[in-house]
Amino acid sequence: MEDEPVAPETVNRRSKRARAQVVAADFTRTDKIVDELEEERESSDDSQEPRRKLKRNKATEGASTSAAAARKGDLSLIDIHILIFTKGYMLCFAEFIKGDGKEIPDVVKRWVEQYERNQKSATAELLTMLFEACGAKYHLQEEYIDETDVDDVVVALVNMARRGEVEDYHSSKRDFKNFKDNLVYFLDNLVSECQNGPLFDQSLFDKCLDYIIALSCTPPRSYRKTASLMGLQLVTSFINVAKMLGSQRETTQRQLNAEKKKKNEGPRVESLTKRLSMTHEKITAMEEMMRKIFTGLFVHRYRDIDPDIRTSCIESLGVWVLSYPSLFLQDLYLKYLGWTLNDKSAGVRKSSVLALQNLYEVDDNVPSLNLFTERFYKRMLELADDIDISVSVCAIGLVKQLLRHQLVPDEELGSLYDLLIDDPPDVRHAIGALVYDHLIAQKFNDSQSRSTGSEADSSEVHISRMLQILKEFSADPILSSYVIDDVWDYMGAMKDWKCIIHMLLEDNPSAELEDVDATNLIRLLFASIKKAVGERIVPATDNRNPHHTKAQKEMFEHNKRDITGAMMKTYPPLLRKFMSDKDKVAPLVEIIVHMNLEIYSLKRQEQNFKAVLQLMREAFFKHGEKDALRSCVKAIKHCATESRGELQDFAQNQVKELEDELIAKLKSAMKDVVNGGDEYSLLVNLKRLYELQLSHKVPLESLYQDLVHILQSFRNIDEEVVAFLLLNMFLHVSWCLHSVISSETVSEASVSSLSVKRDALLEQLEYFLHNHFKLHGDGSSTNQLAHRVCGILADLWCLFKRSKFALTKLEILGYSPDESIIEKYWKLCEQLLNVSDDAEDEVGNKEYVEETNADSVMFALAKLVATDSVPKERLAPEIISHLEMYTTSVGEIVKHLLTGLKKKGDTSNLLLEALKKAYQRYLVAVSSGNDELSSNSFQECKDLAARLSGSYVGVARNKYKSEILNIVKEGINYAFSHAPKQLSFLDGVVLHFVSKLPATDILDIMRGVERRTENVRTDEDPSGWRPYFTFLDTLRDKYLKNEGAKDVKEGTSVRRRGRPRKKQTLQGKKLFDDQSSSEEEDSISGSDQDGGVDEKQEEDEEDAPLIHSFRASAKLRSLRVSREDQTRKVDSGRATDELATPKTSVIRHRTATSLHINRQIISDMELVNHHLLATMETLCPAFLAKTAVF
Repeated sequence: MEDEPVAPETVNRRSKRARAQVVAADFTRTDKIVDELEEERESSDDSQEPRRKLKRNKATEGASTSAAAARKGDLSLIDIHILIFTKGYMLCFAEFIKGDGKEIPDVVKRWVEQYERNQKSATAELLTMLFEACGAKYHLQEEYIDETDVDDVVVALVNMARRGEVEDYHSSKRDFKNFKDNLVYFLDNLVSECQNGPLFDQSLFDKCLDYIIALSCTPPRSYRKTASLMGLQLVTSFINVAKMLGSQRETTQRQLNAEKKKKNEGPRVESLTKRLSMTHEKITAMEEMMRKIFTGLFVHRYRDIDPDIRTSCIESLGVWVLSYPSLFLQDLYLKYLGWTLNDKSAGVRKSSVLALQNLYEVDDNVPSLNLFTERFYKRMLELADDIDISVSVCAIGLVKQLLRHQLVPDEELGSLYDLLIDDPPDVRHAIGALVYDHLIAQKFNDSQSRSTGSEADSSEVHISRMLQILKEFSADPILSSYVIDDVWDYMGAMKDWKCIIHMLLEDNPSAELEDVDATNLIRLLFASIKKAVGERIVPATDNRNPHHTKAQKEMFEHNKRDITGAMMKTYPPLLRKFMSDKDKVAPLVEIIVHMNLEIYSLKRQEQNFKAVLQLMREAFFKHGEKDALRSCVKAIKHCATESRGELQDFAQNQVKELEDELIAKLKSAMKDVVNGGDEYSLLVNLKRLYELQLSHKVPLESLYQDLVHILQSFRNIDEEVVAFLLLNMFLHVSWCLHSVISSETVSEASVSSLSVKRDALLEQLEYFLHNHFKLHGDGSSTNQLAHRVCGILADLWCLFKRSKFALTKLEILGYSPDESIIEKYWKLCEQLLNVSDDAEDEVGNKEYVEETNADSVMFALAKLVATDSVPKERLAPEIISHLEMYTTSVGEIVKHLLTGLKKKGDTSNLLLEALKKAYQRYLVAVSSGNDELSSNSFQECKDLAARLSGSYVGVARNKYKSEILNIVKEGINYAFSHAPKQLSFLDGVVLHFVSKLPATDILDIMRGVERRTENVRTDEDPSGWRPYFTFLDTLRDKYLKNEGAKDVKEGTSVRRRGRPRKKQTLQGKKLFDDQSSSEEEDSISGSDQDGGVDEKQEEDEEDAPLIHSFRASAKLRSLRVSREDQTRKVDSGRATDELATPKTSVIRHRTATSLHINRQIISDMELVNHHLLATMETLCPAFLAKTAVF
């Protein structure tokens, strides 16, 4: 097979014939004909046939009106031409291309009749109509039709386009929305009507093809589009005729063979032989015209700069190969489909993939595709990971066809299976369908034996194969969830609950599952149950709650009943068998949340329900891991709230007994610690209590003082134990506050008790705050305790904010930290925010990581500032001044904090103070003498100013103009307060904000700055005053630039409301491409667009809650590992080599895992703060309004 040509060929069309005169818009002759036409209509010829008279009577009125309008100049030239064709019986061309196309067959039929009477006249009129289809009103004189040179006509047409005398029917005009379909329909009817005469006269269509091919190679895009459309459709219509002739040839050949068998050499054989020869000659002529269009038009336009033209070419070629394989199903034509798999336009690549998919669906085509497949199958596999999602999905369908014909070796499919954990759901599900067909159902592999047993046997076989796939992801349950989600829609065996349970309970050693398979099967069972009841097992990219129809909800309820029926009797044995395994017990216990508990009573299975609850309680005390404990608490609470009658009473008693037992175990563990025993038992039971308190209030009145005593008396206890002691004390205080606020009557004793407990907790927290932590970069437990202290303090200060309790009966509960505490709190937070990212990654797989990372610290700070729990003037500038030092996810939280602060009032003073603090760090670095440190500090200061000023874009410049002016003026004052020492603050910081102001304000600022140095000798310290002069020079340049732009626009533009217009790079219609020759315009490595840059406008996300910013920032943080890969993709978006860059499996695995972990982190964070937010809401409606940003 040939290699793809690098440069396109140039078509030189030079005729040696004499060039006759051609005329544009010559109406002399046509006016005479119209007059004759009107006279003919007005005359009453008695000899006229009745049928003709009847038709004339129906059409004369409209035709006469059209003729009259033509003389007045109201009709276009093409309108008159169509009137000439049809002798007044049809509408004009401009009308039927706008209509529904019903008149087209009659137009074509009557034109053929006209052609049979006068070939030259009809040919000239047809060509003129084709020119007008291209948008040019150009007339050929019939007497010169044979002598007219094609090149002269094309040059004249191109000159018309250059003068702007061309109308583009491909534009978005409503009147011509049917243009393409009607033109295609017209050409198809034309070829069909001409197949018994003009099609084979070697004159009409040869001349038409010459003009169409020549126009397809011209610079005006409208010509190329229309000419390409006509040429491609003519080939399609020729194929239809050729197929009909081929059928006739086969019939004639059979008849001739039958006659020859009779040994009859009479006229019958001679007639059949002649008919066969004529039919063969017609087919040959048709194929020659197809080849002419292909070589003259297709081979150049498939590389056109316009992606729409390239797409049309490839779509047409796919139709040709499929419908006429005898000519087109060969490598000479197939190679173009292979080459365009690398096109830079996603639409072209998709068209090529779909064309190939249709080809491979026909089994008879496959033998002819062997060489093509061998050459291009690797590229087809790469397209499964294309940057465009729709191309990826189509390419995966193509790969399925290749697998069906066993044209791809299995070892080449490894990269495809990585897409099972890709982020776009459409790609994942398409790969899931392929995996099911190829690996599970094995539809494409006839060599392997298939299950021939019952449906249950088939389910067991499919599940076993699925377990082999999940074994590759067994180390990561998150990736397993992705794989299950991908295949679930196609694999019915996943809904065979009885089969799955039978496989889990199998006791036969020969059939018993391995431990890893049992774990994966339990994960599969749990995930499949969640899917069956309408829950997601993979987080959605948009974080929206799914919307279900009434029918879907009914189906989910039906599935719940089926699941409950299958699990009722087998649930206790499953729990007993796998209770001791921490990896299996969490998903297994949580299954009951998705069951219909009423069926236990209806089916008289109360004993099984009670057994399940007892086993869950036993599992709660058997394990100390977060997932197992949280699942047990969730399941038991669900049973206590969703069951009814006797079963609910039993479940509630189980909860009470669980609390009592846990408190007893805690007391025993604390006693052991006091006596010098091990701390492990205390830690595990504190974790259990923490998980239990997250769901509801636990009575800890008798235990609270013991917790305080442990903290006070044993300062050297393990810091993880200390962290959970503080957490449990905080949760108890929060629940007590909730009880006080929600009670109708509040006793002084309860308020006093709560105040004492709060003060005791604050005392312990402040002790650890004063006792400076020695933070480590390895994510040690010290860092975790520090994170806990920061988070708990922030929550307590928010809950007990003094202003919320002022002038109420609960005023005693108000609390406000003093300045020294806030200062120490910030210093600790600052240290935690500076811990390296690598240290956080090292603890990424540990429990409760979501509450002990930099995001949680910034989230705590943001809550304090947003709710005014501490003076925002104290913390906000500190937070903002370090913005450039934060990770991406932390920076996103700060960004949303700023948005919330802007909604509440003027933030200019906060921003200015933040900039001053950043600049002061630079001055400290300068005084240290470290040039590198000072350079980095100044760059951070400049970057911070650029980022903060970047929020004032678009309409925000006018909305917040006063804030910008305040920052600029106060910034100038600050710079000159210690001149020239601080003058670098002007060009490093202030300059970024000045650029957001209009020219008049810039001029005022420039004059004000100059007045400050009127009596100052700046030449005494040139280096010190250099920033001042640089600042002034830059202001002058910006002022002159703005004034110049204003002068250009003045008097010619009107201000629009709403969004600003996109920048227009071209005036008028874009009829010509940037390239002027076919050789330049044909390259597929050019730009898809004519030119211009789309302006991106930042929009303030003012209505986004801060919790959403945490959600978004967690996702950004999780994607940090693939930032370089994503940047490379974006930067290469306009280059050919970015067409389908495969993503590496390592990055994909880590990204999917990290993304899922962070989404789970968000869920856990919300659960931790659930009671806190509930307390805030109950505390005061105004408090809720204040914290709306959350």
